[in-house]
Amino acid sequence: MNQPLAYIHPGAKIAKNVVVEPFTTIHNNVVIGEGTWIGSNVTIMEGARIGKNCNIFPGAIISATPQDLKYAGEETIVEIGDNTTIRECATINRGTSDRQKTKIGKNCLIMAYCHIAHDCFVGDNCIFSNNSTLAGHVTVGDNVVLAGLVAVHQFVSIGNHAFVTGGSLVRKDVPPFVKAAREPLSYVGINSVGLRRRGISAEKIREVQNIYRILYQKNYNNSQAVEIIEAEMEATPERDEILQFIRDSQRGIMKGYFSSN
Repeated sequence: MNQPLAYIHPGAKIAKNVVVEPFTTIHNNVVIGEGTWIGSNVTIMEGARIGKNCNIFPGAIISATPQDLKYAGEETIVEIGDNTTIRECATINRGTSDRQKTKIGKNCLIMAYCHIAHDCFVGDNCIFSNNSTLAGHVTVGDNVVLAGLVAVHQFVSIGNHAFVTGGSLVRKDVPPFVKAAREPLSYVGINSVGLRRRGISAEKIREVQNIYRILYQKNYNNSQAVEIIEAEMEATPERDEILQFIRDSQRGIMKGYFSSN
């Protein structure tokens, strides 16, 4: 913290063992937890709440004002959970009056040049590859992977354990446990590799596959599929999570893959 080439506002609350590299600027009303490393040329603006043992790489800008014409200067924040890494030149904007905050969970990896807009909520253990972008008001569950150059439309929700392939445009909600690809974005199977890596049993993975076969491969509409899944599939946390996600969807869920060939 004795860094003569960095500017740290006297009102910032920074743990004693935080490392701040040269040419970084930390504004007023900032809180940074123990063990965090802040690289050079980082800008941390008002309202940042950064957890313990985080790593923020050069060029990142945390808690800038929202890029939203409706923002009227209200006091809002960005929360970043413990053990999260923000790579070079990523930008994370604070919230507006809608949600009051932008929130990133614990143990996340946000790679270089990603952008997370105002009022986004991102869960724990997420990985966003280079240049992935979230528009405002997006909700992302836990253990989600966005490959490079993914662009997510405002107000979209992405369920737990989902995987979205590189270069995808996400205009509709992406249900839990699935892989999403192609244009327009479509269901292409279960994220079985990710589920196995996280210790999900083969039996649970088969259960999820059977649910999505009904939803995406049996030519039912969503309402019919939900009724059949609820009637015929045993009640489990995974089944109920999928059904609740579909019922709560405001934008509608993505479709199954359709080929005109």
